[in-house]
Parts: sequence; C-alpha cells; structure tokens
Amino acid sequence: MGKPMRRSLLLSAALPAVAALALAGCASEADTTAGSSSPSPSTSADCSPETLQTLTPGTLTVATDSPAYPPYFEDNDPSNGEGFESAVAYAVAEQLGFSQDQVTWITEPFNKSYAPGAKDFDFDINQISITPKRQKAVDFSEGYYTVNQAVVALEDSPIANATTLAELQSARLGAQVGTTSLDFITEQIQPTQEPMVYNDTNDAKSALENGQIDAIVVDLPTAYYVTAAEFDNAKIVGQFAAQEGGEEFGLLMAKGSPLVQCVNQALTSLKDSGQLQEIQDTWLVGEDAPYFTE
Repeated sequence: MGKPMRRSLLLSAALPAVAALALAGCASEADTTAGSSSPSPSTSADCSPETLQTLTPGTLTVATDSPAYPPYFEDNDPSNGEGFESAVAYAVAEQLGFSQDQVTWITEPFNKSYAPGAKDFDFDINQISITPKRQKAVDFSEGYYTVNQAVVALEDSPIANATTLAELQSARLGAQVGTTSLDFITEQIQPTQEPMVYNDTNDAKSALENGQIDAIVVDLPTAYYVTAAEFDNAKIVGQFAAQEGGEEFGLLMAKGSPLVQCVNQALTSLKDSGQLQEIQDTWLVGEDAPYFTE
C-alpha cells in the first residue's frame, strides 16, 4: 500500500498521527499450538549488554515485517528510528545498553512471528497483540501499547453514521486474515453475514473502495492512517472501548527467551520516565473517534 502522506502533512492538517493499513496488530492464533505452559521469565538480574544472552554478542537483533508501514515505521526503513515502533525498539535497546549502531534489523513475516520454534531475532516488534494462545508458543514482554478496534467506511456507506454495535450487525464487514480485527468481527460484532477475509491490506482497501464490503475493521491507529492518507472519502465510523484487560501490543521473543525480564525492566523504565508516552504522543496521537454503544 502506498504511503502518500507523510507525518508532517498529517500533523499540519491537525489530523491524528496514523497507522498504515498494516492491519497486522492483531493476528491469527491458529498456528500457535506448541507447548502449553505459561512463559517462564528470565531470572537473570544482570541486564548489562555484556551479560545479556543475545543471539549475537554485543548486538541486539530486532525483527519486523516488510513492508513496514507508518506511523509504526517510516519510509519502510525500521533502522531510521522514525515511527512509533522503530522509536520504541531503539528506546528499549538504549535501556538495555545498546547504541543505535548495535541494533540489527531483520525481516520476519507477521504470521510467522508467533509460530512455535527457534527465532533468529532477539525480539520482534510488529503490532503483535498479546494473546493467551500465542503465549503458548512464544514469550511476550509487557504491553507497550493498548489498542482499540475501529470501523472504517466510505462516507456513502449504509453504516457511515452507525453509532451502535447493533447497526453494524447487518453490514458486510471485512478484515485481514489472521488478525484480531477479524476475531473482533466474529466474536464481538457477530454480523449476520460472514465477514470477508483478505490476504493483504491492498485487497482489503480495494474491496472497500469497490463497494464489495460496507466497512473494514482495523486497529485505531490504522483507522486514522487510512482515512487520512489512503482514501479521499472515508471516515472512522467509530471505535470500540478496549476489552477487559485491554488488547496490547507486546515485544515478541522466543519461548524461554532469557531477555524477557530485562526487556520488561526496560519497558518499565520507559513508562515510569514518561518516555514511552512521549513516543506514543509523537506518532499515535488522536483519540477523538466516537465510541460505539451497545
């Protein structure tokens, strides 16, 4: 999907910072079947880079998918430090004692990231929601972002002015395969028609533009992005309040990773200092979408 609108333009238009149509945030749990126990956090108390058990000594290997969309990443270049998740990754790295030139990025397809087995990264950051099923196969850090689901429709859609969940149930809804957005449609909205499932973001966007569906369900940052940068005549119909416990993005690590405790300590420091909030405010601001009622 193209990225025609840069952050500065979005901000200058007083629009919320946005997310790409990386409907990723949220993916299928069907392939997370290995193991049954909860993660076992590292017991190491020494989080210095000299003692951290990274894949390559002296280097922190971080993964994300390609392409890497804004506002999570900018210019499809995770290493430039631009975008919410690039900034978070480097902030965590700094807390762990790694300078920017000691961070190596690799590509990991989203749907493979939470599959069981060994990993060739120290952590993956790619809008991956923490779910119990995934935690059977991989370890997660504590959440670094709580995300709401949102509905995007063209302005002439029959549900463009919907305000309640009930008004959405007769709509033709779509989402990317393997996402928690798709799960949200089936489990929370429970539409009368089977939701349409798309392999990638471009397909979902095209289906909406062509009138094949009435709306797509995406995470809220993505909703801001697509309505600001990807469509000329679309709107955020509404968002849903976070579910109990909240859907959170976490840093994904291999099952039994020795880094979990140190990564969590790094995130705690970033939260306590306010730096994580500053990063979020820089790249993901915008909470003015209306909430659906029952």
